[in-house]
Amino acid sequence: MRDALLSVGRLEDIVSRFASSRIAVLGDFFLDKYLEVDPSLEEPSVETGKPAHQVAAIRCYPGAAGTVVSNLSALQTGELHAIGFTGDDGEAYELRRGLKNLRCSTDHLHTASERFTPTYLKPRDMTVPGLAGEHSRYDTKNRQPTPQVIERAVIDSLTRLVGEVDAVIVMDQVEARDCGAVTGAVRDRLAELAVDHPSVFFWADSRRYIHEYRNVIIKPNEFEVVGNEFPLPGETVDDEELRAAVGEMRSRIAAPLFITRGADGMFVSDPEWTAVPGVQVTGDIDTTGAGDSATAGCVLALCAGASFVEAAVIGNLVASITIQQLSTTGTASPDELLPRLKMWHGQG
Repeated sequence: MRDALLSVGRLEDIVSRFASSRIAVLGDFFLDKYLEVDPSLEEPSVETGKPAHQVAAIRCYPGAAGTVVSNLSALQTGELHAIGFTGDDGEAYELRRGLKNLRCSTDHLHTASERFTPTYLKPRDMTVPGLAGEHSRYDTKNRQPTPQVIERAVIDSLTRLVGEVDAVIVMDQVEARDCGAVTGAVRDRLAELAVDHPSVFFWADSRRYIHEYRNVIIKPNEFEVVGNEFPLPGETVDDEELRAAVGEMRSRIAAPLFITRGADGMFVSDPEWTAVPGVQVTGDIDTTGAGDSATAGCVLALCAGASFVEAAVIGNLVASITIQQLSTTGTASPDELLPRLKMWHGQG
């Protein structure tokens, strides 16, 4: 196993090429909708007598695959494309407006009137920072199989765009099988296109189906690699057990792995087994979307000429910045990466 290294000059060289990168993000685009509740305004409902929580502000952000887009945009990616679908509803309007503000093309984000726009509705106490202020969440998801006409449209868009981009990021968020934008047929087509387009970086992250990808770089966490679906708080995986499981998975997937380990950073399988320590931060943190921000940093770095290990370092830098932003979808700018790299160097 070798050490992970990245010099200041090398980081500056990689970052200088971010603006020339072209990336398509394929997957499940959700709307993250925050309702900022002012507890001082609470009043009883005339009809039920129950508390009527008063919303003082509303914040909407592209979520799930949109979180990756947000991070890529903040890092000054040159060209961004969304591939997937939304419903034909108010949530779709907010989501598409958010993506437009991020400089992301929605030409391949199809409208499906028979589908919901997936939404995470997050009421929260505006006087309490961080996750502690969030009330129970309300999720709107599609729980019936994606119609074949939508599936076909997604595959056609992917096929048309793949020759025009440097990378395709797959965000497979929906856990119900074949109910999101990334179905079994879409995964099969990705495996074919990855072989046909070896100069394009294909990267997949999946909540439930990471083991079903072939020929594309995947980003499982350490528990997914060893088949532990329900890890206990604070639990870790022994390095030797993880390394053995990665070897088997690497052979089956036929592509490199970036294995995340929370605050401990990542392991990279290629070109040789390498530990990439995370950046240790202090104070309150919000890890929502940390993996998505790491994905954005890793893939953009690869497009800019970074090695796999260098890309993992940059992914860790980005995630360490975003987790310090509370009650929002955190992002990092290119200017923030150099000071964070120096912090990482200082930690040895």
